[in-house]
Amino acid sequence: MSVRPAIIPCLRYEDAPQAILFLCDAFGFVPHAIYTDEEDQQLVHHAQLLLANNMVMLSSAQEGEAQELYGWKTPQEAGGITQCVYVVVEDLDAHHDRARAAGADILTEPHDNEGYPGRGYTARDPEGNVWSFGSYDPFAPPPADA
Repeated sequence: MSVRPAIIPCLRYEDAPQAILFLCDAFGFVPHAIYTDEEDQQLVHHAQLLLANNMVMLSSAQEGEAQELYGWKTPQEAGGITQCVYVVVEDLDAHHDRARAAGADILTEPHDNEGYPGRGYTARDPEGNVWSFGSYDPFAPPPADA
């Protein structure tokens, strides 16, 4: 068994099929697995999207046991976000340009990080989830002068 970081964000979307298309077009994710309802293809029970060696999972927001048990809400239902997903990217400016061209709501333009190395930008997807993208890799060894 290989050991690798395996904390995987899980998100819920009112329109999961549209969210999948957006995340692929704007942020460069690639579908790994998508499980839809046999009778309603617009209902996504579980989807896995990859970006390099990283994954995000998502599903359609729907009433039921999980929603009641976890109190799970979309950002619109919650009136704001409760988490932000951070993704390390190779070419920050090209990634930003792709996201903007695909209609991402850019919250902060590419900028140098304050107080730590690297650059970053932040975007909001159409359902209100906030995504931060950056060149800072927290797994990389710190610079010798740090």
